Amino acid sequence: MKNKEIIIEESEFDFIRELINTSPIKTDKTYNSTLKRLEKELKSAKVVKNEDMPNDIVRLHSKITIKINPNLIRDFKIVLPEKSNLSENKLSILSPMGLALYGYAVGDEILWQFPSGVTKIKVLKVE
Repeated sequence: MKNKEIIIEESEFDFIRELINTSPIKTDKTYNSTLKRLEKELKSAKVVKNEDMPNDIVRLHSKITIKINPNLIRDFKIVLPEKSNLSENKLSILSPMGLALYGYAVGDEILWQFPSGVTKIKVLKVE
């Protein structure tokens, strides 16, 4: 991990916490596990003002390029749940992968539990 903790812009921090708290209860075990992991990471997250936010951090509205183990390269835009559309490469911030990537930086590798099993993701680019 490039930084010792995930980095989140202060207004997004409050917004994401509210999204998590108001998201409908899901019966999906992986989704609930992912939400709990992000909630834990939010407790130790570094929260910064917008002007101090590094440009290489995955956040809401970021366009990202990731490598999914072993060699699949994908581009996504991180969006609000209601704007999610995988056929347009728009990934909901509350999807398991959106939650997994949020707050991480270019170069970070994340091991995350998805419905298909544990997957390694590397952040290659953030715009």
